Amino acid sequence: MNINMLHPADQIVMIMERIYGYGMTTTSGGNLSVMDDNGDIWISPGSIDKGSLTRKDIVRIKPDGTVIGNHKPSSEYPFHQMIYKMRPDLKAVLHAHPPALVAFSIVRKIPDTHLIPNVRFTCGEIGMAKYGLPGSGDLGEKIASQFKKGFNTVMLENHGVVVGGNSLFEAFKAFETLDFCARLEIDAAKIGKTNPLSEEEITWYKNKQINSMDEFVAKNISSDERAARRDMCTLIHRAYNQKLFTSTQGTISYRTGKDSFIITPHGDDRKYIDVGDIVRIEGSYKEMGKAPSRAVQLHREIYRQHPHINSIIIAHPPNIMAFVVSDACLDSKTIPESYILMRDIPKLDFGSIYIKPAETAAVFDEATPIAMVKNDCVIVTGSDLLNAFDRLEVAEYSARAIIASKALGNIVKINDSQIDEIEDAFHLVKKD
Repeated sequence: MNINMLHPADQIVMIMERIYGYGMTTTSGGNLSVMDDNGDIWISPGSIDKGSLTRKDIVRIKPDGTVIGNHKPSSEYPFHQMIYKMRPDLKAVLHAHPPALVAFSIVRKIPDTHLIPNVRFTCGEIGMAKYGLPGSGDLGEKIASQFKKGFNTVMLENHGVVVGGNSLFEAFKAFETLDFCARLEIDAAKIGKTNPLSEEEITWYKNKQINSMDEFVAKNISSDERAARRDMCTLIHRAYNQKLFTSTQGTISYRTGKDSFIITPHGDDRKYIDVGDIVRIEGSYKEMGKAPSRAVQLHREIYRQHPHINSIIIAHPPNIMAFVVSDACLDSKTIPESYILMRDIPKLDFGSIYIKPAETAAVFDEATPIAMVKNDCVIVTGSDLLNAFDRLEVAEYSARAIIASKALGNIVKINDSQIDEIEDAFHLVKKD
């Protein structure tokens, strides 16, 4: 879906639904605006329930200051106006108060954007605006001055965050990514010491993600593949709604033949991916006109080396990612279900997916269905789509439980004899 083709009022309603629905703002908090090609600013209204906005609630403000609409514009309109004046290149502004970013704002710190590469790609450098009275011209000037310096994302002291973009979706992606980063840093600090990346590592990672594949024309799509595409989309949407994926990150693939599989496209908003967006891979060829996930070579290697694997998920769930970016170990020996589905989880070197896909693929077997990649992701394999997704869910729930347990006391793990009993009862392949 190209939301930039939607009317500005519809864009604002759509993105506000996502922000409110995911608990990233309150009924009265947050405001969005879009500047159209005529120079009109469309903005969410003040004092109207953010959980039930309609396109008729959105306010239009003409360049001469004329207000058109059924409500007053947001009380924060002054800083939206000032940002557009300072930065004519920006066409959308988003402001909200997600708890994790508010936590940073009230200690007056900026989240560490070096924990995973995608944050730096999406958010860039982050500014910090001095405290100002909400809705005041003073606050507007302080925020706009940060945007004038070239920042597209600005934290507000004791307030929240403001993000600008070339489109409302671009602003939302940066907002969602920074909120993810903030939650990640908070959780990682509860379990261990974080290990941020260097600027050189982040730059290297970005350059390594380039895929060059020849194309083929997909003339026929079998009923089985159509069903698999449908099921993949269902799980992609579920993963996004459960915050296992973000709008920009999260990949699922499914084996459709000996040397063929279907995979999530690169860059598409995970919330709106449809069956026609899914990319078929045949050998070393990709479906014409489509861009597969940049991890496509790793998926291909895993399928080539392991006939028992029929589905792969690469994801960035917030609780697992706290272990990915820290020195803490994610131990599955907590409850039987965790051990049955997770087993031991190795932590691979940063960049393994792109430097050595064949060696990375070799890590997986029936006794090692999951691996983490430092400062990057978790890779989950399964016998089918649902098995891989279930395994991802269990891993994320287990990680969440372990993080929560830090406030209660020391974890008592399942002992070796109990592990042997589980392996025998559930016919699990034993570790060498």
